[in-house]
Amino acid sequence: MEIVYVYVKKRSEFGKQCSFSDRQAELNIDIPPNPELAEQFVERNPVDTGIQCSVSMSEHEANTERFEMETRGVNHVEGGWPKDVNPQELEQTIRFRKKVEKDENYINAITQLGSIMEHCIKQNNAIDIYQEYFDDEEAVEVTEEAPSAKTINVFRDPQEVKRTATHLSWHPDGNRKLAVAYSCLNFQRAPLGMSHESYIWDLENPNKPEITLKPSSPLVTLEYNPKDAHVLIGGCYNGQIACWDTRKGSLVAELSTIEFSHRDPVYGTIWLQSKTGTECFSASTDGQVMWWDIRKMSEPTEVVVMDISRKEQLENALGAISLEFESTLPTKFMVGTEQGIVISCNRKAKTPAEKIVCTFGGHHGPIYALQRNPFYPKNFLTVGDWTARIWSEDSRESSIMWTKYHMAYLTDGAWSPTRPAVFFTTKMDGTLDIWDFVFKQCDPALSLKVCDEALFCLRVQDSGCLVACGSQLGTTTLLEVSSGLSTLQRNEKNIASSVSAGRRGGARAGRSSQREPGVPPSQAGKRWPPWGTAGPRVSALRGCEACLHCPRSSAA
Repeated sequence: MEIVYVYVKKRSEFGKQCSFSDRQAELNIDIPPNPELAEQFVERNPVDTGIQCSVSMSEHEANTERFEMETRGVNHVEGGWPKDVNPQELEQTIRFRKKVEKDENYINAITQLGSIMEHCIKQNNAIDIYQEYFDDEEAVEVTEEAPSAKTINVFRDPQEVKRTATHLSWHPDGNRKLAVAYSCLNFQRAPLGMSHESYIWDLENPNKPEITLKPSSPLVTLEYNPKDAHVLIGGCYNGQIACWDTRKGSLVAELSTIEFSHRDPVYGTIWLQSKTGTECFSASTDGQVMWWDIRKMSEPTEVVVMDISRKEQLENALGAISLEFESTLPTKFMVGTEQGIVISCNRKAKTPAEKIVCTFGGHHGPIYALQRNPFYPKNFLTVGDWTARIWSEDSRESSIMWTKYHMAYLTDGAWSPTRPAVFFTTKMDGTLDIWDFVFKQCDPALSLKVCDEALFCLRVQDSGCLVACGSQLGTTTLLEVSSGLSTLQRNEKNIASSVSAGRRGGARAGRSSQREPGVPPSQAGKRWPPWGTAGPRVSALRGCEACLHCPRSSAA
């Protein structure tokens, strides 16, 4: 039933309609000055008054649409020929050239240009472009800019189920591309629906990967072939070794057989400097290092078991989690283990027992990064637990330098390819630290918060000015460091060599002082401080005197 109520009101109760009209101004009130009130006021002199002279501004926000970029190719063929001349026919082009060369206009133009070109050639031969005019002048000290870094681009994992960026590799020709391996390293905790794909990114297009790599198992490591930029080698989570040729597509070109592959995830793959450019080797936490030829991936060409007791027993082998190879030392390679020990090996040894040369022990956990200094191959960097350490092959008992113990766990590290005293480290709190032990030894020269999640891997471009960092959520951040961190400084090689030599000498002095009976008991149990040597050498090498009394020195 519909309920209706009608409200009724008379027109006379609405009131009179308003009617507005213009009229002259009229005075409502006029109050004259009162002298008695004026006497009660006190004159203030001077008077402080504030005024606002700033320009009025307004804040506006705008959300612009994201600009989508697309890469397209153009096939350019030879042109400029007449319609009746086919440029593919050699005889027709030769006949046309001879006809043009007999033309008078062509002969006159060549004669005029020839005299000009002859003058330029004579001028070029008369000037020595390599002559140094200011050799005797003293170098002017230039004010150094503060170390800095800025974000250039961010490449995010396009999958809905996010994965960790476990490894990065720069394109060998021009470094215009970046290969990123994605995986989940949590044991038996891979989320449902997780993709196995990894990607190759173009540095100018972060919206979409240029090439998608489709392995049978998630990739833990991925490396470009330095001799053939179209070929990549990857280590899978299930222990297999996969090879791609980007000219053939996204699918795997060659794959090792499961029965002859690693039993655990492959944490390291490196290409060898062979004549064919098809040889590589891999390392895994199953305790084996295997050599492969991608032309025959059915089984490895050689296997070395990381058993430091030299008994070749796989059950006693140490799990390999990082791998290092320097092309200038073709017979040597180094392995970082889960137990915090670095194993130095010689591949060309006569017997399997002789292939393990020596060990370096100093970390309390897995060694996630291991790399030789590109300027001084005898010195190498290790990253593990809460520290980064620099070692020398001449001092096996202990590292010659090390950083302080950080609050966050260190995950990766790498040397600068252009400066011998600069290296990079990443931490679990999302921080990238850039160290320069010639400039500052107790703290990093630059510490940059890259992201909120943990950083897992990093890779430095060959020019030293670009650094790529991969995070736990699959985000790869591309950073550009300042020129001071990527350009070789004056006398830096000599200073870095002197610092390293001083550290080695101090390490030997520290070990001998522990054995000498005349050393005071308070100093007998102490080891050299972070970044330093024993005794007063620290101050001479820009060290921190307080480090000598640091309790961490004795604990180390």
